[in-house]
Amino acid sequence: LIRPFSGEVIYHFPEGEKDITKVPKKELDDARKKMQIVFQNPYSSLNPSFTIFGTMQEPLIRFGMKNKKERREKIAKLLEEVNLPKEYMERYPNEFSGGQRQRIGIARALSVDPEFIVCDEAVSALDVSIQAQVLQLLKELKEKKNLTYMFITHDLSVVEYISDRIAVMYLGHIVEMAETQEIFENTLHPYTEALLGAIPIADINRRRKRIPLQGDVPSPVDPPGGCPFHPRCPKCIPRCRTEIPRAHRIENNGHEHLVCCHLAENL
Repeated sequence: LIRPFSGEVIYHFPEGEKDITKVPKKELDDARKKMQIVFQNPYSSLNPSFTIFGTMQEPLIRFGMKNKKERREKIAKLLEEVNLPKEYMERYPNEFSGGQRQRIGIARALSVDPEFIVCDEAVSALDVSIQAQVLQLLKELKEKKNLTYMFITHDLSVVEYISDRIAVMYLGHIVEMAETQEIFENTLHPYTEALLGAIPIADINRRRKRIPLQGDVPSPVDPPGGCPFHPRCPKCIPRCRTEIPRAHRIENNGHEHLVCCHLAENL
């Protein structure tokens, strides 16, 4: 949707890896069927002028399903897959709760049978009890349809529940990446330690040491020199202020752990 001015977006097609920012338009149109998105705000991601049928039939028409009866049957099945009655397709978005709208958003993403779905803060706008239901639905659909998610969120409890692999970012840079259990049990970057230490835990025997961060997050437009995290890092050394840390790959019990920190050089 946005034309990139630098970088690459590599996607693994059956015929091999390709940078989708450089493929021809026809090829990109075909690729879009493989990649869909569930948006953050369920209230603004559905057109209030369309019924649910009207909204959900758009991608089906776009990708070649011309028969209206077939579209109705497909949409009815999709709604039932996200635990909504098929009769809801005749209603308008204002007749639904936030959780129901997000289920409709998920159904719309599934309508063209994708293999990869971006979930952009897909549960952050929902009540906590509804979050749990939607997350459970996403996990079930992942197994049933063999889906891959890229789940973007600031909520680490959500990350732990749904993710197989985690990339922790700060000011647009990946600072640590590993499998979920490895991140939570063998944290290496000071920023990740601070994030995990801020998670409320009711069990006093499992509480982590809290690491307070000083100051505010710098502007991504004008980041500090050296390590982007150094102005707030409690473990900052002089080298951090002048030199951007390179990525270190560390093996731990057969698991690969990537961390961008000067302190990781001695691990």
